[in-house]
Order: sequence, then structure tokens, then C-alpha cells
Amino acid sequence: MSTLVVGANGATGRLLVEQLLNRGECVRIIVRTVDGLPETIKSHENVSIIRASVLDLGDAELLQYVKGCNAVASCLGHNMSFKGIYGHPRRLVTDAVGRLCRAIKENKPEAPVKFVLMNTTGNSNRDIPEQISFGQKCVIWLLRLLLPPHVDNEKAADYLRTEIGQKDSNIEWVAVRPDSLINEGEVTEYEEYPSPVRSAIFDAGTTSRINAAHFMAELITDNDTWIKWKGQMPVIYNVVKM
Repeated sequence: MSTLVVGANGATGRLLVEQLLNRGECVRIIVRTVDGLPETIKSHENVSIIRASVLDLGDAELLQYVKGCNAVASCLGHNMSFKGIYGHPRRLVTDAVGRLCRAIKENKPEAPVKFVLMNTTGNSNRDIPEQISFGQKCVIWLLRLLLPPHVDNEKAADYLRTEIGQKDSNIEWVAVRPDSLINEGEVTEYEEYPSPVRSAIFDAGTTSRINAAHFMAELITDNDTWIKWKGQMPVIYNVVKM
């Protein structure tokens, strides 16, 4: 089976590709540059590299790249520089999710394609809805005003919730919400919840990037995990050993 990964040269995207390869999956990646990709990915026989920006690809090209994939994963994000935060494209993640989903639908796959989006605990699942404190609501309101990447993350998940929804015949989805991301060398114990169990602003937990990648790979490759979480926005936290 094949998975298309966009944002594969990011800190979490690289780890997701490695997790999928460790499971024997074939992986297609769309990256503007291979700089930063480890040689183990660049030279792997199960990796196909497409050098491009996903938003610069034509519709016909994107159609071919998603064709035959049973899963698509987005680890796209904005660079944490002034240009990356306030420059264009401001809707990088949202536009990429929309274009990829439209390409999947145009292909009319025989079975629903899994779409896994890396998101954030700062974004609420408004399908439930989730209860957050007044103070957190105020901070989120400011983030929407001051940080375009936060709005982009919200709208990307909203596209899956409202445009794809729960009954689409071509696409099933999960939006994964890690808490404060940290770097760790190995997969450790983690827990998943339907909603945050702590405040993402005032009492944030931690999630290692490799644990986020592991969970995303589990969603893609393990049917029981997928059935448990499809159409939801699970939150994952590292288990802290006392």
C-alpha cells in the first residue's frame, strides 16, 4: 500500500515517513527540497520523491500523485520566522488539504482514502463541542488576530469537519492534535483522548514528535486504530513517568 505525505521534510514529517517505511509501506513525498531529509529516506527503495510545492502543482499533476494511494498525510506547517508567519501563503495547510481532497475525489477511489492531518491542541473540535475556559477563549481570540498560522490550522481541520464530514464515500479523516511538541529519540508511552484533558494554554502537556509520527502511522496502517478515531480529532500526550 502507498501513502502520500506532504510536509515530509519537516521535523515531524520526516519521522512519519520513517515510521511508515519501518512498517513496510511505500511512501510518496512532495517536498520543495530534499535538504534536511536523511539519506535513509532519500535512498530508500520504497520512497518516491516529488520535488515541488504542493500549491504550485497543477490539478492534473496532483491527481496523478494521489492516484493509487490508500492514505494521504499532511504534516505541513509554517516556518517560525517573520516571513513564515506573516508572509504568503497564509492558508498553506488549508489550501493544501482542500486541493488534495479534491484530487482524491476526482480519482473516485474504490475504497475511501484515509486523510490524516497533523493539527494542534490550540484548535477545538467544534463537532463536539469542547469546553474551554474564558481565559483560554480570550487567548485564542488574540491568536486568531495576531498569528495567521493558528487560523490556518483551524480552517484546515474545519475543512475536513464540514466539507468532508462523516459520510463522504471517497475520504475518511482524522485530525491529530499533539500538545506542546518536543524532540525525543525514541517512541515512548503516550495516551490518546477524544478531547484535551488539560488547558493547551495554561496547563499544556507535551508530545514528542516521534510519538505524534508513531500515532499517525498507526492510524494509517492499523485498521482497528483507524476505526476507533476516524472522523475525530484525537489529542495525544506523552505519559510522564513519576
